[in-house]
Amino acid sequence: TSDGWRRNPVTKKRFTKPQSRMETSTQLQMVKTINGDENMLCPETKELALLELREDEATRENALEQMREWIKRNPRIEHCRSDPSFLLRFLRVKKFSLPMAQEALERYILLRQCYGHAAFHNLDITLPEMDFLTNSGYLFAAPGRDKKGRRWIIARPGQFDPQKYKNVDMMKIHGIVYEALMEDQESQVRGFVHFADGEGVNFPHLTLFTPKEAVRIVKNGERTMPMRHKEIHAINVPSSLKFALDFGMGLISEKIRKRVRIYTCLEEAEEFLEKKMLPKEYGGEMPMSEMIDLWKRELMQLRPQLLANDEMKVRLDMFSEAAKVGAISALRAGANTNSCGTHTDNTLVGSFRKLQVD
Repeated sequence: TSDGWRRNPVTKKRFTKPQSRMETSTQLQMVKTINGDENMLCPETKELALLELREDEATRENALEQMREWIKRNPRIEHCRSDPSFLLRFLRVKKFSLPMAQEALERYILLRQCYGHAAFHNLDITLPEMDFLTNSGYLFAAPGRDKKGRRWIIARPGQFDPQKYKNVDMMKIHGIVYEALMEDQESQVRGFVHFADGEGVNFPHLTLFTPKEAVRIVKNGERTMPMRHKEIHAINVPSSLKFALDFGMGLISEKIRKRVRIYTCLEEAEEFLEKKMLPKEYGGEMPMSEMIDLWKRELMQLRPQLLANDEMKVRLDMFSEAAKVGAISALRAGANTNSCGTHTDNTLVGSFRKLQVD
């Protein structure tokens, strides 16, 4: 299409004029990384991708071609990224099942656009609220990788002040962190380790979301967010909030539930943790403030891409009301029925490989 808009050099999709020369320069530097030219998998990760995801060059190229053709022909999708980094995150998390990857991608754009517009649009780390939450150590990624090549996500929910910030602020900072991490293809294969410190969490934190909202967030997040969660470690979980923990554990799939470990204190968790990935305050080597500074540099480099993602759109009139609000009923039918939208065209849904959950 030619409508006078400038094309975003990162996504190759239409994008408004950059705000500054610095932003333009950053985008240009990111072109190769985002498009996959420089972000190819290392030999060890390629072997892991073949073993766990059944991904080889032929499979990958075939799937990418079919995904792009599906996007082009899909009447429900108005604008969508088609670069390898974006499409492969859905293919990899669904082990190259095209129908399931397509459903996840379509639902991902729909929920960004409709259900969580205030939370998942304008993922800008320079916003005062986002800058404060990052500096406080509420949520950030540790630098480097562990022995298995995974990034670690450090969460300290007690640092979130429910009197000062809203639930949309919480969702937005999570969106910034997860979207930034998903751009890296090594992490798409290797996955992530979560470490959470529950100290300071109390009842007001639980009132940020209604039970219905909590259920929808967890269910849609696990089904739609293309991340491989390999381990989840939590310390200092208040015993008074055990009922909330039991509720949350009941929402996640059995596969993820088996990867959760809960400890009463850090000392109890030490034998299960790779200490070098933790801040110095938790027995690691690097002070938390330095980790956060490095993480903010990563976020600033990825800021143009995260903002450009807002250009992705679907046609809302072609989706059911249940799908638009993230209702659980819209998730139950599954990918093969193409239930995300009200318009059904079986020719749009590829059949490449069946999903095998590990």
